[in-house]
Amino acid sequence: MKIVIAGAGAVGTHLSKLLSTENHDCVLIDDDEERLSGVDSNYDIMALCQSPTSIQALKDAGTGSADLFVGVTRYESRNITACMLAHALGAKKTVARIDNYEYLKPHNLEMFHQVGVDSLVYPEVLAASDIINGLKLSWVRQRLDIHDGALVLLGIKLRDNCQILNQPIKDLCGPDDPYHIVAIKRGGETIIPGGLDMLKSGDLAYFMTTPEYIPHIKGTVGKKEYEDVHNVVIMGGGKTSVRAALTLPDHMHAKIIESSLERCEQLNELIDRPNVMIIHGDGRDLGLLREEGIKNTQAFVSLTGNAETNILACLTAKKLGVRKTIAMVENLDYVSMAEGLDIGTIINKKTVAASHIFQMMMKADVRNMRSLMMADSEVAEFVAAEGARITKAPVRQLGLPSGIAIGGLVRGKQGILVNGNTQIEAGDSVMVFCQRHTMEKAEKFFKKSILPW
Repeated sequence: MKIVIAGAGAVGTHLSKLLSTENHDCVLIDDDEERLSGVDSNYDIMALCQSPTSIQALKDAGTGSADLFVGVTRYESRNITACMLAHALGAKKTVARIDNYEYLKPHNLEMFHQVGVDSLVYPEVLAASDIINGLKLSWVRQRLDIHDGALVLLGIKLRDNCQILNQPIKDLCGPDDPYHIVAIKRGGETIIPGGLDMLKSGDLAYFMTTPEYIPHIKGTVGKKEYEDVHNVVIMGGGKTSVRAALTLPDHMHAKIIESSLERCEQLNELIDRPNVMIIHGDGRDLGLLREEGIKNTQAFVSLTGNAETNILACLTAKKLGVRKTIAMVENLDYVSMAEGLDIGTIINKKTVAASHIFQMMMKADVRNMRSLMMADSEVAEFVAAEGARITKAPVRQLGLPSGIAIGGLVRGKQGILVNGNTQIEAGDSVMVFCQRHTMEKAEKFFKKSILPW
């Protein structure tokens, strides 16, 4: 595919590197030479130092023949303008990064579509959604609901008290068992487990299940003592914090600690909810945290613009007894360090946004794609097309490539766990776990095909 990306910031650079490893023809445009330095030499990317809103620059980049044009500069208006020009030049599909929530309202999306902007991406909204999902269960590192919760993916850190350690997975995940283990992160390695693999203490295991079995899994993995989240402290009052506070479930209460008095006043105007309190102060101040009832807090979320600050703040909260911590880590170099320090959930806006955009490139019907930050993998919801290869035989006979696992499917409104004997049907929504760089291999099984497989 031919992809043109306008903007060599965090999202654009990460997306272009991701696409270059998937053998796409990728062009990255930015008018800041420093931002582009080193990108084209380290990856198979054409870097073009020109203005993303220059018609000539867009022509030079081959925008007229682009399958996808992505506007992800720092400026919302520039992204929208670039997408409109790209559409007029012939780009097949366009997506713009925005920072105005009003644009995402359904009645406005059609207006953008009419002027040539096919999709809008607001990274802070996507990140806030992941944060709220993470708060639903204090004992999981990551949670993903599929089809309004018909299926649930849970990423769980296993400790010595887990009841299913050191047992072959074939004895744990049979056709009648209430969950499937679709992936294991062990040290720096991500494992798609076979029947003889075993879970070890310290593993981050990903369980696919249905909602009624969540309490059973909680007991099985030794997390019964974890309380539900009722009280949350959020450090930092940026856009992600605002979106998280506005979508916080009614039964949760949040305190947002912000160091800028001016920003606190803005937050009071932006967030008019009785279950959210704005506090002026430093979230690293132990005295302030104790004064605000940190001992009665089940979750601490650090969302400042500084990764080191967020990591250290979460470590402090854990020492004060908070079980659930979430850190925004925008510098990917710090992700492994945060994992090593046992920071709970790690949020990275650029990988969340890049996964959302990557989803748009698929030729198969792909929905609900998410990056599993700590497992260096993605999980995506594929809809099986009529005549697709995935529907031709039971799962065990399909010859799925290494690095790909199917955890479950939704048929109608019913969540069903998949085993080797499962026959996938056209129209099924299938949850596929893919190690990095295997997503397009999985896609081939779900596309409509008239050829014998």
